[in-house]
Amino acid sequence: MLAVMNMPLNPPMNPTPKSTKLTLALMAIVPLWFVIAALGTKFGIWSWQFGLLTLTIAGGPILLGILGLVALVSLVLAIRAKPRRTVPLAVAAVALLAVLGVFGMIASLGGKAAANPVSDIATDTGNPPVFSTAVMAERAGAEFNPVNDYQTPIGQLKPYQGRVSDELAVKSLAQIITAKADRPAPLPLGGADKAAGIAAVKAAMSAMGLTDIRADEAAGTVEGVATSFWFGFKDDVVARVGDAQIDFRSVSRVGVSDLGANTARINDLRSRTEALLGTAAR
Repeated sequence: MLAVMNMPLNPPMNPTPKSTKLTLALMAIVPLWFVIAALGTKFGIWSWQFGLLTLTIAGGPILLGILGLVALVSLVLAIRAKPRRTVPLAVAAVALLAVLGVFGMIASLGGKAAANPVSDIATDTGNPPVFSTAVMAERAGAEFNPVNDYQTPIGQLKPYQGRVSDELAVKSLAQIITAKADRPAPLPLGGADKAAGIAAVKAAMSAMGLTDIRADEAAGTVEGVATSFWFGFKDDVVARVGDAQIDFRSVSRVGVSDLGANTARINDLRSRTEALLGTAAR
């Protein structure tokens, strides 16, 4: 009777295992790490090399590996615990699945990089559109990629020197772009004139969120700047409106592979411009 009377009315619950607490902490830290790496680069707190190469590409997988290891240990402990507890088991399983998913995304990005080894794409590889003096001045910093010749083997060009395979190093930008399955094509003007083409390109660039849009009616060119959301990477875009067609070019200011961003941008810009020209014609 005395033993029953001395029992606490609310017996203490089993505390959360330390391995589960550590797993939860790492699940919060890892995504925060990637966000800080990206936004720190975007707002100029550190260089893009430190934000992308050091924090994201080098440091990110290490943190993910630590999370995966801790989650695995937590999972084993949760399975062996008597009685088995649902929450620690679920936390460990979710963490492991998240790590595997992120590593899968990283692997897919590696495939994208291999399929898109350059960061300068144009619809006319024999005579690519050129940028204005103002844009070239903005790209003149030592940290930015130069706008390279399309016929020179990329192994001789910055930023590709020593960073591409021997097989790729002997190929020119023109050859690499021509071999792309999703290579963007010029846009025929059809019945529209150059003025209508310039107006359509300007409107399409604006709709895509490009900034610093400027047109040179005499030269028949329209330029704009695309900025990525997370890291704030800038790509320069130019459209050359001729008598019969519009050619496009998109060039990243930094980096080697653009992961297909410039090709996708040109295809989007081309599609929007074509739609606007069609609407104007009606």
